[in-house]
Amino acid sequence: MELMEIYEAYDLTRCAWSAARLAGCDPKTVQRYVAIRAAGGNPYQTAPRAKLIDPFLAKIEEKVDLSKATVRADIVHSDLVAMGFTGSERTTRRAVAQIKAAWRAGRRRVYRPWIPEPGMWLQWDWGEGPRIGDRRTQLFCCWLAWSRFRVVLPTWDQTLGTLTACLDAALRRIGGAPTYLLTDNPKTVTVEHIAKVAVRHPQMVELGRHYGCVVHTCEPFDPESKGGVENTVKIAKADLVPTATNLRAAYGSFAELEEACATWCEQVNTRRHRATHRVPAEMLAEERARLHLVPDQPYVLALGDERLVGDDRTIRWGDVRYSVPPGHEGAKVWCRVHGDHLVIVGRDLRSDRAGALTEVWRHELSVPGRPRIVAEHYPDHPGGNGPRQPRPRPQSKAEQDFLAIGPGAQAWLIEAAATGVARIRAKMARAVELAAIVGATRVDQALGLAAIHGRFGDEDLASICDYLATHEEQSQAAVADEAHSAQPGTASWAALSAHPHPSPTPASPGPSSSNRTPTEEETRR
Repeated sequence: MELMEIYEAYDLTRCAWSAARLAGCDPKTVQRYVAIRAAGGNPYQTAPRAKLIDPFLAKIEEKVDLSKATVRADIVHSDLVAMGFTGSERTTRRAVAQIKAAWRAGRRRVYRPWIPEPGMWLQWDWGEGPRIGDRRTQLFCCWLAWSRFRVVLPTWDQTLGTLTACLDAALRRIGGAPTYLLTDNPKTVTVEHIAKVAVRHPQMVELGRHYGCVVHTCEPFDPESKGGVENTVKIAKADLVPTATNLRAAYGSFAELEEACATWCEQVNTRRHRATHRVPAEMLAEERARLHLVPDQPYVLALGDERLVGDDRTIRWGDVRYSVPPGHEGAKVWCRVHGDHLVIVGRDLRSDRAGALTEVWRHELSVPGRPRIVAEHYPDHPGGNGPRQPRPRPQSKAEQDFLAIGPGAQAWLIEAAATGVARIRAKMARAVELAAIVGATRVDQALGLAAIHGRFGDEDLASICDYLATHEEQSQAAVADEAHSAQPGTASWAALSAHPHPSPTPASPGPSSSNRTPTEEETRR
């Protein structure tokens, strides 16, 4: 029986008994449905039956409201059982689910569509990056609201210096600075809240003044107020962090992670965005007209921690000494960790850019006990850690006259002193006399040869000078090596092997051998 047939029969006859005969039902049924229609009710809705949990619904509503629809049904059921409820846990779960749905429907958050303006907002946030070895990384993610241009930079930590360096790098990659910088409330941005008013970190205020931006923070524990950058973090982590879903291999070094982040940014910024149907890189070119210029010099906090260069041209970072180029002794430099390197930034010493900040040097990170000392940072101290060659410095008139002969005299003095030659001063005086007679050039050459060959006898210098006088060109000194050896060779035996010995002539058989009868064994052979 159709309900519409009952209503049609009643409207035709205006009598419940006659309508019941036409519809084929009881007159009381017709009267009940007609009464429901007259009262404006729903004839298909049945009246609810009484349940065991009905007396406890008010208590459930109280618990749901106090917990803001987060209380678990099993907790509610245990409390109801203590109050005398005899029903099943399934009944409690149904009642809790219905009351939670009603509570959320009455307190649903309504959003107003946010239409960003070009050049106004830049949002940033942090995400957990992949592990490199046993060390965690962080992903700095920022998002330019109007053009949807994204920048992702990997770091080792979320310190204030690292944050400042990432913001500086992001603004320079974008090519300008917006009006507002929006983020959540970490301690690097918000020091505390007083009457729910965020107290800004003084360094962040100075950073905003340096770049011409205003740093803003969203409501605490309300990430939905900066949903654009939240989606950027989610997408970046899904693509860059190795998981079983994206099948990305683990990163072997920090440089590989940097390259992967740069490649990812290139991909997302050069493809059409779903919301705007435009390429973010092309929209950024238009938005740059609304951005203001980034200062040439970064904010000093972006350079890292301040260090003082000692007289030994080194700075200390993590109990490890790192050397710097000459000219920075006693000056301040700034150090920060970038990947696996320590970046040292200081003032430029060149006259055309005097005072400008520039990267002084970049060292690989080391551990205590293994300093990073570069030899080219000490051009006036050659030799490294080995013994230094003595440098003659005359103290008397006799020493000055001897060393004035030339470099050969200096070499002779150094070698003679190292060998422990006796009567060195007398021999030096003899060399000065010879220089006055035969000339300083020949004596200097003779002294050099004497130092090379270890000739420090009383008459050796005069003998060498006589030899040089008769030979215009000095013959090359013989050095004991593989080509000049005192070991006797085998050349004489090689000459003998060149003439082969004559082979002996075979003897002719005797008469007894020709008349001998061969044996049976010889016949078989």
